[in-house]
Parts: sequence; structure tokens; C-alpha cells
Amino acid sequence: MSAFKRKRGGQGPVDKKAKKAKIIAGGGEASEEAEQEKKNEVTIPAPVSSGRWTNKERVLIFSSRGINFRTRHLMQDLRTMMPHSKADTKMDRKDKLFIVNEVCEIKNCNKCLFFEAKKKQDLYMWISNSPHGPSAKFLVQNIHTLAELKMTGNCLKGSRPLLSFDPKFDKEPHYALLKELFTQTFSTPRYHPKSQPFVDHVFTFTIADNRIWFRNYQIIEEDASLVEIGPRFVLNLIKVFQGSFGGPTLYENPDFQSPNMHRREIRLAAAARVREKQMVKELQKIKRGEAKKDVTRDVTADVFVTPADDKPVHIETEAPEPKVVKKNKHKAFKRQRMQKGRR
Repeated sequence: MSAFKRKRGGQGPVDKKAKKAKIIAGGGEASEEAEQEKKNEVTIPAPVSSGRWTNKERVLIFSSRGINFRTRHLMQDLRTMMPHSKADTKMDRKDKLFIVNEVCEIKNCNKCLFFEAKKKQDLYMWISNSPHGPSAKFLVQNIHTLAELKMTGNCLKGSRPLLSFDPKFDKEPHYALLKELFTQTFSTPRYHPKSQPFVDHVFTFTIADNRIWFRNYQIIEEDASLVEIGPRFVLNLIKVFQGSFGGPTLYENPDFQSPNMHRREIRLAAAARVREKQMVKELQKIKRGEAKKDVTRDVTADVFVTPADDKPVHIETEAPEPKVVKKNKHKAFKRQRMQKGRR
């Protein structure tokens, strides 16, 4: 007889209590059997669960062409943290996003993380439940990869993570939907062939400034403290769709601002600063020109002018008499005067 039964729906084995087997030594009388019944009982422990893999979640992680090195390293870090993930070649930009559902079907995956690069500087992330939806589109910001951070945390490769969510995920319906998507995508299935039966790190999803902040921490056994491992990134929600990579819009973020508009505002602000500097220079030139005109006339010239009494105007009708100058014809020279003075 089997010592355990399985749940309906294939959620894994459920162990029963250990059985007690009766082993009777020798065929004696009934009284002797009753006396030694307790002594001869041997407890057989329940068998260890064989660990049947029932949760067949598989995540496809790939991107479009045009990504930079940082995005490529981020994708590799996610594949390393998620043993139930699969990779695929880059998708052409001209292809429509509905083709991703066909790629997921070919790869036998029911979840997808698709990184879409635009203008070689903006990175968008799609998380989808293929092929029926729902799906969500995010703008990825502040990416720091595992090799870039050089944190002191470390964990076993392939171990199963804990998922920690902010309490705000339960307050609004679109956050509750995202919580379920994150749970089904990032959680490693139990008894996965590539996973390890240990739980030594935790994924945290925190809501701050209308964005979702992702962090990966190691759980230290001694005091249960947390040490960051990496990678880290910030998800800015754009839209939530009913279908996979499209369909009716369930939620649209009113606070979202596209990177193009953000860069445009920065350029307009810089242009406004330049125009302001030019206006200041023109005003300074005008002031300097006005100051030069005022310098020609001395404002303080009349400060020390005192009013005088009016005198009657005298008009001379006759020419003045010439002055008689007496000249000494026998004037001695300087040397003779000096000689006379010595005498």
C-alpha cells in the first residue's frame, strides 16, 4: 500500500502519518500476543516525497535588435536567476509583436519577458501570459547589472526565491493584476529539474514614486539579515492590456511621460536659458551705451558755482592811455653786479 496520496489537480504529494506495523515473534497463545503487542510494534516512517514536477511554468526571455550591452547583461542575469527560463534569438524590428506568441508556442513557454529597444537608448519590457493574456508594458530605468554592482551578497545558482511585495499591491486592482503576473513569472516551480531545493534569496517588488523597484537580496542564515546581490532596475508602468502583446487597454498610467517628451522638455529648458542669457547681454549693452552718452556732460560741474552780485555794465568809449615803461640803458651785466656785491 502506498503511504501517501496525491492531490487532485496535481499540486504535489501529501504525506500521511507514519504507519505502525505489528511484528509478532512466534505463534504463542492469545494472551502472550496481547502482552507483547506493544513491545513488538515497530514504527515505519512515512516515505520521503519523490518530488514530482507538476508546475510547468516556462518563461521565454529574449529581446529585439538594437539593445545595448547593459540590456544584454541584464537578460543574462535574469536567465541565471530563473532556472525555468528559456532563451531565443533576437527578433527583427520590422516584425509585429503578435509574432512573439508564436515564438512562445514553438518554445513551449506560457510566460514571456520581451525587451524592446527603441532609438538605441530607450528600453521597454513586456511581461505577458501567452497566448491569451493579460500583458503589461513597462519603461525600464536605472539598470544596474550583477557584474556592475559588485555587491557582497551571494546565493546558490538555481535555488528557489521568495517573492516579497509591497502592501500597495493589494490596494489597487491593476497592481493586484501585476502581482499575479510577477508571481507566476519570477517564482521558480517546485521540483523543477534545473532548480535546487533551497530558499536562500528573495525578490522584492516595492512601489515608490509611481514606479516598481526590483531588488534581489540574499538571506543570511545566522541572523536572517538581507544582503543585496543584484541586479536592480526600476519599472515604470505604461499600459496593461487584456490580450497578449495587444488587445483592449485595461489600465493606462496617467503619470507616465514618454522619454521623447522628457528629452524635449530638457531641450526647451536649455534653449530658454540661452535666450535669457542673450537678453541679459543685450540689456547690458543698452545700459553701457546710455552711460557713455551721459559722460559727455558732467553733472557735478555746477556744484561749486556760487551766484555773484550783478554789476553795472561799463562801456568804454575811449581807448586807455598807454603805460610808460622806463628802460635803463646802462644796466650792468650779472657778472659786474656780482663783482660789485663782493666789494
